[in-house]
Amino acid sequence: MTAKLRTSWQGLRYRGGGTMIAWLLHRLGGLAMVVFVGMHVFASFLTQQFGSDVGTAMNIVYQSPYFQAPLYFLIIFHALNGLRIILLDTFPKLLEYQREVTWLQWIVFLPLYGLVVFFIIARIVSGE
Repeated sequence: MTAKLRTSWQGLRYRGGGTMIAWLLHRLGGLAMVVFVGMHVFASFLTQQFGSDVGTAMNIVYQSPYFQAPLYFLIIFHALNGLRIILLDTFPKLLEYQREVTWLQWIVFLPLYGLVVFFIIARIVSGE
């Protein structure tokens, strides 16, 4: 009985590596964009149609750096991962170098996201 239970728990253990993390972040990025666009459209509708304070409050939330920093992380990652997938689908011989292409994606992503964070922090410091 314990051997069967131990085997079941081992099946739940994470073994995916970098490409599994890329897969998960890609899905989260898509979900974040859907939530952001939906929230933006709904807030605009409430503000335009009713002059609602709820729409204004929603605008304040998604203009917050605490909302924008993770959103930009997921959007930029989603875009670069999409380019990686297109590259690997277009050139199937590169599939054997999938790990290296994933590392290249991270090498491009980190300075790009660092720049975004720099501008977010600069906006906070300047008081805008």
